[in-house]
Amino acid sequence: MKVVFSHGKESGPWGTKIKRLSEIAKRKGFEVDSLDYRAYLNPDDRVNQLLNYLKGEEKDFILVGSSMGGYVSLVASEKINSKAIFLMAPALYLEGYAKQEYSLNGKHIHIVHGKSDEVIPYEHSLRYAKESKCTLHLIEGDHRLNSSLERVESIFENFLEKVLE
Repeated sequence: MKVVFSHGKESGPWGTKIKRLSEIAKRKGFEVDSLDYRAYLNPDDRVNQLLNYLKGEEKDFILVGSSMGGYVSLVASEKINSKAIFLMAPALYLEGYAKQEYSLNGKHIHIVHGKSDEVIPYEHSLRYAKESKCTLHLIEGDHRLNSSLERVESIFENFLEKVLE
């Protein structure tokens, strides 16, 4: 099984969070990849990039997205069959984004969002979690979640273990 990471608007494919989470995934026996979206500012162009990447994927995969990458992962999941989705401070219900309503596809979805997020209010994740009945982890931390990275790692590791069950 493969874990496919999607970074946020102002980060890159192998930032601190993705590096650390990818190490956990590798230890659990997953293949990992992280797409480079920096050529596209528009989130829906990034969705298309992810969908094109996944067209030829024969193995089961998990989508992991941070911020704008969370939007990209969730929107792409409406058109492809991912095994599970892990979102960190996802950019949902934001003005200027084409999609404002999201499929409640019943997939195995976990969201981690910092209570002190100054970029995307945690209430956006709370709204989606209530509508979709997915798992939401509200934790201490800001948008980047760097101060809570160990907690994010623990949540991610538990998430992967549940996917493998």
